[in-house]
Amino acid sequence: MITAIVLIKTSVDRIPEIAEAIAAIDGVSEVYSVTGGYDLVAMVRVRRHDDLAEVIPGRLNRIPGVAHTETQIAFRTYSQHDLEAAFSIGLDE
Repeated sequence: MITAIVLIKTSVDRIPEIAEAIAAIDGVSEVYSVTGGYDLVAMVRVRRHDDLAEVIPGRLNRIPGVAHTETQIAFRTYSQHDLEAAFSIGLDE
């Protein structure tokens, strides 16, 4: 699974509607409204790199009100859930 973090600048007066439209795209797992230089952050999870082109420039960037995006591709995923599972292997509770 390939994970991309998409930083999104939008029309500020339409953030909730734009976030809902982005969340409805296949391949988008979460959309966060955030503070700072960007208005939204979307998590995109797809099977192939080619699928990123369909989801991000093909659909997400075409939503009215999306002004600019910057995409980061994750090399690895680390999470507290994964660490807890790894350390509990072989332990019976």
